[in-house]
Amino acid sequence: MNKIFRINMTDLTVKIEPVPEAWAGLGGRALTSTIIAAEVPPTCHALGPNNKLVFAPGLLSGTAASNAGRFSCGSKSPLTGGIKECSAGGTSSRIIARLGIKAIIVEGQPAGDTWYSLIVGKDGVEFHAETETLGMGTFEVVEKVTARLGEDFGVITLGQAGEHLMAISNISVKDPEGKIRSFGRGGLGAVMGSKKIKFIAVNPEGVANLPIVDNAKFKEANRTFTKTLQEHPVSGQGLKKYGTAVLVNIINEAGGLPTRNFTAGQCEHHDQISGEEMYDRIVARGGEPSHPCSPGCQIQCSQVYNDKDGKYLTSGFEYETLWALGADGMITDLDVCAEIDNVFDDLGVDSIETPVMFAVAMEAGLLPWGDGKRMLEILHEDIAKGTPFGRMLGAGTAAVGRAYGLTRIPVVKNQAIPAYDPRAIKGIGVTYATTTMGADHTAGYAIATNILAVGGKVDPLSNDGQVELSRNLQIATAAVDSTGLCLFIAFPALDIPTCLPAVVDMLNARYGISLTLDDVVALGKHVLKVEHEFNLAAGLGPETDRLPEFFELEPLTPHNVTWDMNPKELASFWSF
Repeated sequence: MNKIFRINMTDLTVKIEPVPEAWAGLGGRALTSTIIAAEVPPTCHALGPNNKLVFAPGLLSGTAASNAGRFSCGSKSPLTGGIKECSAGGTSSRIIARLGIKAIIVEGQPAGDTWYSLIVGKDGVEFHAETETLGMGTFEVVEKVTARLGEDFGVITLGQAGEHLMAISNISVKDPEGKIRSFGRGGLGAVMGSKKIKFIAVNPEGVANLPIVDNAKFKEANRTFTKTLQEHPVSGQGLKKYGTAVLVNIINEAGGLPTRNFTAGQCEHHDQISGEEMYDRIVARGGEPSHPCSPGCQIQCSQVYNDKDGKYLTSGFEYETLWALGADGMITDLDVCAEIDNVFDDLGVDSIETPVMFAVAMEAGLLPWGDGKRMLEILHEDIAKGTPFGRMLGAGTAAVGRAYGLTRIPVVKNQAIPAYDPRAIKGIGVTYATTTMGADHTAGYAIATNILAVGGKVDPLSNDGQVELSRNLQIATAAVDSTGLCLFIAFPALDIPTCLPAVVDMLNARYGISLTLDDVVALGKHVLKVEHEFNLAAGLGPETDRLPEFFELEPLTPHNVTWDMNPKELASFWSF
């Protein structure tokens, strides 16, 4: 990967630039965050011309490394006001990497009302005025683009929510079977929409195998790495069979499953929305319980979920989405949750922010608890069409809660809190409060150690050791996000001594370098500090590294615990 594509949407030009020496050793999140921090004014409007959108494959993307099919998208978030990086699977990462493109930087903004589609190829970028796909959902866009250009093209697109510049919108990516994967959080779809780009197609013509300096060493390291993925009980068994929804019953048992807008830690109908129930229905209906999100995936925690008639309903039906609809929003019918998940994908909305927003709207009385039918109506009639009511909801959880005078608004830095209650699982609470991304469980997945006893065991109900746990996980995650590897490699990495050294060996063999584990840790620390400095300059000071007050005031059943982390201890997170 030896070139940067810099796309200017103001004058519809592209420059192909050499990779600066300072960026040569970076990829994925490390590269997107470095570019955003260097080139985007922290106080700019996220939907204005000074913001940028950066796509970057990871350091191992495009190689034969297992689970290296992901890439990063970075920008200033219109939801949090801070820096944002999201990771997605699909097919585009591999194509971009094999075209030799280190990063795609989209900057500027068209002056008129014309929307565009872009075709990225080995020699540059084509700009086309786009009318056919405007107003279409992501499924139809992928179908149209595939028919127009060919099945092998990668597709990065928006649904209607991104066209409406909604803060709940995401960026969707075509997967190996023509379905959708997402850069999900922080409203990055609105940034792409603000630049009037409906889709980016990636032309695979001219792709080439990436050079590996020591191919024999790379293959040996990849075999070792793959073996650890297959042997670990979480990555090799639990996720492969039940997907991430395996966590529903586990987190419910731990008393940390946020229910009815975070008013309880257990849900009475948890068994009806569990991974086990999902698996049984998938098998009975001829679906696929195990399914890859990108080429080379060994874990295959995705799935294809069919309706009762055996027709496709959704795929990539994640724990977070299932929790937010089924427990937080009190929808008891798994099929209704699946139908809503399908609509989320088609509209191009974040399937955490959007259902958590709906639970807050339910508490505000805008629709009844558990009313999936009404939710579907609002999605189709208001959010898809951008009505005034739809735009208000599309502004996200915090905006809806404030508009209706609520005090129980589960957000950090305006981003909705995911599927683990921080009162019952203290380590994840530290991550929510301190991550540069707004409330984001993936930034430092303390659930692994607090609940699953992966990488040791830290009592989830105790404050002891939680800051250190979250800090170490956030540093490691920032490094992993820079490789193009899936986050779920963390399970064997924490438990199997040969896993992380094998990743380092692959990097060394790929580039002919001599990294150590200490170098990887240093990269993770560097990424977090770059992001933190951007956020401070954007106005997200230490006062934003906190959880909502209601967590301190309202005890959570069944443990009757509150969030009682010492503020000084929490502030010590950045002492590294």
